Amino acid sequence: MTATEDTGIRWGTHAARGVLATTILGSGMAMLDGTIVNVALPRIGTELNASVAGLQWILDGYLLALAALILVAGSLGDRYGRRRMYLIGVVWFGVASGLCAAATSTEMLVAMRILQGIGGALLTPGSLAILQSSFAHDARARAIGAWSGLGGIAAAAGPLLGGFLVQVWSWRLAFLINVPIAVAVVLMARKFVPESRDPQATGHPDFGAAALGAIGLAGITGALVEAPARGIADPIVLVAGLLGIAGLTAFVVVQHRSREPLVPPSLFRDRTFTLANALTFAMYAALGGVMMLLVMQLQVSLHYSPTASGLAGLPLTVIMLLLSGRSGALAQRIGPRTQLVVGPIIVGIGMLLMLRIAPGASYLGTVLPAVVVFGLGLATVVAPVTATVLAAAPDRYAGVASGVNNAIARSGGLLAVAVLPAAAGLTGEAYADPVALTAGWRMALVICAALAIVGGLIALGIHNGVLEPPSEPPASPAADDESPHLGECYHCGVEGPPTHIRGGSPVAGS
Repeated sequence: MTATEDTGIRWGTHAARGVLATTILGSGMAMLDGTIVNVALPRIGTELNASVAGLQWILDGYLLALAALILVAGSLGDRYGRRRMYLIGVVWFGVASGLCAAATSTEMLVAMRILQGIGGALLTPGSLAILQSSFAHDARARAIGAWSGLGGIAAAAGPLLGGFLVQVWSWRLAFLINVPIAVAVVLMARKFVPESRDPQATGHPDFGAAALGAIGLAGITGALVEAPARGIADPIVLVAGLLGIAGLTAFVVVQHRSREPLVPPSLFRDRTFTLANALTFAMYAALGGVMMLLVMQLQVSLHYSPTASGLAGLPLTVIMLLLSGRSGALAQRIGPRTQLVVGPIIVGIGMLLMLRIAPGASYLGTVLPAVVVFGLGLATVVAPVTATVLAAAPDRYAGVASGVNNAIARSGGLLAVAVLPAAAGLTGEAYADPVALTAGWRMALVICAALAIVGGLIALGIHNGVLEPPSEPPASPAADDESPHLGECYHCGVEGPPTHIRGGSPVAGS
């Protein structure tokens, strides 16, 4: 089943609740893992005797595999079934999580995290593609808002749950918790989620292009992570950097020449699609940097226990739960642009308030106000930007569009984790020194706040009508032909023939 403007699951039905619960639980598992590991990093570093570079690779190994493979995973879902690929990803993720829990060295944990990232790449775009293809058009933004809010709770609850698990027994529980969740998701998906695919997709996904993208991203990330310790002139750093640049350049060239591109270049001709993804990159780069360092700053510099550092972010969880769904519904009514401009700026202000989180700072007077403002900004922007990206792409490309947006988000977080510690002066064992960590923390906050605010300014160019239901074509025998329908395109504001496909068919002015 592929939803169009007239068909699909209606909001508030039993089917809607089943699909939402399944997609939220599965993607929430991956989101939870992204933040729960942050809290466990100090204990992992101590037990496995890891350096800053080792801790970076524990995060980046996962993010690298996720970002590198998420594009081909979205395309696989469009071709072979979105539910099928989602289920494969969930099972893979659960098995890899168990292997992470069994790791006995930094190198082994990094390798298992890479395997876990492959599972995350298979399941992450599938959850959004399932929502976009299963729900009726007028329910999609609301469904994505609920997915963002409830799924965001998993990300926000990660520090709390991670702190509790680490303190109760070991950091290994932070990975083992995914195993029963994966089992539950498989059972729910088989019961509630309808299968869907792109009926026009032919041939096989461009695995060669996917390999080029993966090589490019791996090379650049490896160079960025290793440069602070080895030096920019080190042969390994130089070769990795050059390989990364060559791989990404070749990827772009291949996509423009391919008859069946992994990522259709036509998607980026839509201004709203391009700008919303640029905003996504800026926001998730800023978010990834702050979330990595916040729990370390609380534990190392303010001497919070793992559980206390998790509890410190509890207001963020509550705010996302209460407001994200409403934010998606509001964007459906008034258009997303206001929220996409204001939300990142509020996030940036929250980050600047975190500059006061230093040794001796109180929770109520310093940490809580910053976390609340930060959470209000996230709740304002997360659901609308996701709905905007998916709405700006044709329905048949639901998996690819979700894959692109997720790849960009993960790449932003990956590069932030790779670059920020060095940019903030955190190298070697500096993360264990409260004075050095606080200085680096403050520098990182300024960089991340600037990124978030730039993201808000980017959103000024997004068209506010992108979430409006598509217009009906003229009811005439000629309605199904390919003759141009003149009108103003609501994405780019240009008079003339339509340049966008909505709901699988050309629509006047869309």
